[in-house]
Amino acid sequence: MLTEERVRSILNKMVDPFLHKTLEETNGVLEVSVKEEKQHVSVKVAIAKTGTAEQMHLQGNIVQALKSAGAESVGLRFSDLPEEELAKHASNDSGTKQSLLSPGSKTTFVAIASGKGGVGKSTVSVNLAVALARLGKKVGIIDADIYGFSVPDMMGITKRPVVRGEMIIPVERFGVKVISMGFFVEDNAPVIWRGPMLGKMLHNFFSDVEWGDLDYLLLDLPPGTGDVALDIHTMLPACKEVIVTTPHPTAAFVAARAGAMALRTEHEILGVIENMSYFESKVTGEKEYVFGKGGGNKLADELQTELLGQLPLQQPDWNEDDFAPSIYAEDHRLGKIYLEIAEKITSLINK
Repeated sequence: MLTEERVRSILNKMVDPFLHKTLEETNGVLEVSVKEEKQHVSVKVAIAKTGTAEQMHLQGNIVQALKSAGAESVGLRFSDLPEEELAKHASNDSGTKQSLLSPGSKTTFVAIASGKGGVGKSTVSVNLAVALARLGKKVGIIDADIYGFSVPDMMGITKRPVVRGEMIIPVERFGVKVISMGFFVEDNAPVIWRGPMLGKMLHNFFSDVEWGDLDYLLLDLPPGTGDVALDIHTMLPACKEVIVTTPHPTAAFVAARAGAMALRTEHEILGVIENMSYFESKVTGEKEYVFGKGGGNKLADELQTELLGQLPLQQPDWNEDDFAPSIYAEDHRLGKIYLEIAEKITSLINK
């Protein structure tokens, strides 16, 4: 059942489209009431400027988030933030804007890598990002798989980023800010670029996108150890890494190369995630190890790290009204495993 506390938690994560700060930071959540018998939610929100297209976009995001959380109907009112609140944030935003790549950035970068394609690396990336957001973290994700971009489709994103001034505003879904090459390519056209052009695009994703204050920025790397992965390793000297593999010995053997590259460039490996570990019959409960056994443990041992989790084969529960083909719900069996992995990663980073 939806509670006032849960509604406030959802609203606090929403971002003022003009100040680029959460409503919690701007004290923008003014009123919340929940009629439990009808699950009708009434809220009043203050933002920097009302009566705009940005307000309409935020309104849609709020209504969608509250209905996804269980609200049958939503009543939403907007008002302007008080002048003193606006002045406070205007003074905070003055001066030189820091890039995520600047030495003073407090964002933790986490690259999700694999040795080969087809192991579910992007599925792990998007669900790990969503799980971190469910833990209350401020999260962004860069779909750095320039040739094989898939993050927007996996997360059910149909909108594109907007440009405000000289900055690109990322699309937000499930509390995660998203940027991808897929937003800038028409009709799924192939990307025929060479290494230097790819590196420039990746740098733009860091410097020309209005990310705001992020706790974590995840990077869905292309498989292998090619140009893009090398550029990331060069750009981000303080990056953490998670290696994704399947239980199959060959997948684990190839994934070891990605791990070796991380170690060689002084990236810290947080651990290994074994995807497609087994299939469990709903009828008998019997487990079938479709892709073999032991690859994740073997890889973790070889890289002298830990196995963060094992993910069985199971499809998400699809919702036609809120379609996101690769995102597991918070109460789904795999959704719970992703939350456990996210908790492990945050504890490792905060040691």
